Amino acid sequence: MTAPRPGSVDEAAAAMRTLEISMIDGVSPEVALARLAVHVDTGIDAADLADIALTMRSNDSAERYWFKSVAALLLRKLDNFEDLRAAAAAVCHDIGEGEMSAATVQRLASGFDGAAAISPAASVQLSSLGDEEILAATTAEIVGWLEGHGFTGSGKDILDIGCGIGRFERALHAMVGRLVGIDISSTMLAIAGRQCASFANVELRQTSGLDLTDFADKSFDGILAVDSFPYLVLAGLAERHLSEMARVLRPGGMAAVLNYSYRGAVALDRYDIHRFANASGMRIIVDAEMPFSRWDGTAFLLRAGGT
Repeated sequence: MTAPRPGSVDEAAAAMRTLEISMIDGVSPEVALARLAVHVDTGIDAADLADIALTMRSNDSAERYWFKSVAALLLRKLDNFEDLRAAAAAVCHDIGEGEMSAATVQRLASGFDGAAAISPAASVQLSSLGDEEILAATTAEIVGWLEGHGFTGSGKDILDIGCGIGRFERALHAMVGRLVGIDISSTMLAIAGRQCASFANVELRQTSGLDLTDFADKSFDGILAVDSFPYLVLAGLAERHLSEMARVLRPGGMAAVLNYSYRGAVALDRYDIHRFANASGMRIIVDAEMPFSRWDGTAFLLRAGGT
């Protein structure tokens, strides 16, 4: 490792911890880079981080190969790693003293607008590294998982909470009857609108982010929420949305919540989901699994009563 610059010793230690945890978790090098962008301050750039990865020691050849792969990826992404950091930093996860839910949602909407302006792909998935091909591959893996669980179907009406730039609308429109994507970010929705303009069965709406009152009872066969619930948890709106999801789902409909929070405690997420399922009469089909190789999302899949 090159000698750390003044003031960068703590950042180097943070980088090493992030790499060690990512390696233990078994995530892809792309996910490791996303974690570095979030958890390591800007005092260390991508080249420095690559040097750190190359100094990581292990007696296991597979682990050594993983560290080298992270370093190689960092060196390939020298030019856009700072954009990745900027997109991550655009969305503030801190709650101000006395901040109400509506104000939190408005602040998050502005943050997502900023992130999308920096990098549309990174704004919806940091581990895409701003690369549309990486984003498409991860999206396809998630879509395959949904299809395998019977979530899709030509006659089904699907609601996508937090649709972002419309990546799932593009991937799912031919596999469902109707797809409604909602988001709080006008910039993301503008991008989604351009990308989904030719899909007659796709509808995009900007919503308040506070609830699902725009939609009638039992109006959807499936609800998809990919990386949107962490922000609902942050804003104190998760329970309200879970209750609303149960209301708008038809009997036998499914809700796929991929990442419930960023609290770093799966036990807490499971507790919240189980408490909701028990209260609403929904059945948990997938319980906090991590089924994806390209992304470290935790999956919950629930089915409404009636079948």
